[in-house]
Amino acid sequence: MLKVGVFGVGHLGKFHLNNWQEIKAIELAGFFDPNDVTASEVADKYALKRFEDVDELLDNCDAADIIAPTNHHFEICQKAIRKGKHVFVEKPLAHSMAEAKELVQLVRESNIKLQVGHVERFNPAFLSIRDLPLSPMFIEVHRLAQFNPRGTEVSVILDLMIHDIDIILSLVRSDVKSISANGVAVMTDTPDIASVRIEFNNGCVANLTSSRISMKKMRKIRLFQKDAYIGMDFLNKKTEIIRLKSPEDIDSFSFDIETTQGKKTLSISNPQIPEVNAIKMELEKFRDAILDNTPTVVSEVDGFRAMDVAHQILQKIKHNTISN
Repeated sequence: MLKVGVFGVGHLGKFHLNNWQEIKAIELAGFFDPNDVTASEVADKYALKRFEDVDELLDNCDAADIIAPTNHHFEICQKAIRKGKHVFVEKPLAHSMAEAKELVQLVRESNIKLQVGHVERFNPAFLSIRDLPLSPMFIEVHRLAQFNPRGTEVSVILDLMIHDIDIILSLVRSDVKSISANGVAVMTDTPDIASVRIEFNNGCVANLTSSRISMKKMRKIRLFQKDAYIGMDFLNKKTEIIRLKSPEDIDSFSFDIETTQGKKTLSISNPQIPEVNAIKMELEKFRDAILDNTPTVVSEVDGFRAMDVAHQILQKIKHNTISN
């Protein structure tokens, strides 16, 4: 039985608690949260022991689930790693690149598993394309959200766009060549809306738009590659694929179009969307990596790479703001 300690039981932390209670081979050792009101509610509702000291909880668990605010990630992570505890930490991995770099090094020197909570890797719409041959050359992303004070201790880049940065880096097997970005702080002291263009060495281009001051919600990624278009709606859990028809497209709708190369037959299909709870699945994969001694799905290196691109974007926005 794997004993898990939960660090931070706010809005997202409660989702983690609910899911941990349904996951097999797991025992909740207790939780740490400095907010007395929240801690009292959680202790009563979940019949869990509250630890008032980080080290004490770490000494009583095998794995730490860290959902504390970003500026506390490094402190708790490094303590857990030094004590030989496995770590699940919400995105972003750390508050600064220096902290993230040190965590990567600590994991490399240890014998523990670390997984970063990039939950969109487990979104049903994204899971529906995991077996497809993917080599996108143009990517378009829109992630729009209504304003919510929760999470605004960091910019929209580290709050929202980092989800899509991680997805893109997992899809494009090439190094980043250049980044251009613009952003505006409207409701907070950091960018609340941003437009970004990432170019890769293999020629792929990704355009990303993220906003946390929109009137409507949207979470869409569109992939364009040779002979295919793939559209994923992460919010409504839908995927659409349009491509040149192949023999396996027996259940798809097809139609002919005239091109300069002659008549082409296109197929439109909607792959089956798995019915999964993304948060529960990412926590289960973390458990499996520990028990089976296998790599985590989203490693500390993945978390570092997403942070690296995110911070490059922030520097570009800062430079453009000063220039203007």
